[in-house]
Amino acid sequence: MGVHSMTHEERLAKAIEFNKLVVAGKKANTIAAADLIRQDQLSIEDMKALVSLYPNYEVGKAYTIGDLFEYKDELYEVIQSHTSQSDWLPDSVPALYKSKTAVAVIPEWVQPTGAHDAYMTGDKVIFEGLTYESLIDNNTWSPTVYPQGWIER
Repeated sequence: MGVHSMTHEERLAKAIEFNKLVVAGKKANTIAAADLIRQDQLSIEDMKALVSLYPNYEVGKAYTIGDLFEYKDELYEVIQSHTSQSDWLPDSVPALYKSKTAVAVIPEWVQPTGAHDAYMTGDKVIFEGLTYESLIDNNTWSPTVYPQGWIER
């Protein structure tokens, strides 16, 4: 059956199905890329190349939870839906965004503001000059407040 012999409804249904597959494929690629970055299995060069594939951060844009974008060569995830503002930049508002890239540097421990930015098992941080790894998911405590949740590395 050729395209010309199909009814309008049949062509529309095929177009909708095709677009669903395209969107699903893009979403799957986004998820796979985000997981690779999160698992820290890429070289710095590969990571930067991958991050550059994501859309750039925009001021005045409505972002939803889970959106990923590039800002200053880093990949960020939106953790709270909002419309971006020039004074709510990704690298300065941890209540709205979470960096997904660790460019071969272990970050300083930062007090999580909730479950959305809590440390997960395997996350490494520098706290009071020492490197620690979280032993639990949803870890919102520092190594001194809840030492059972961390191991010094």
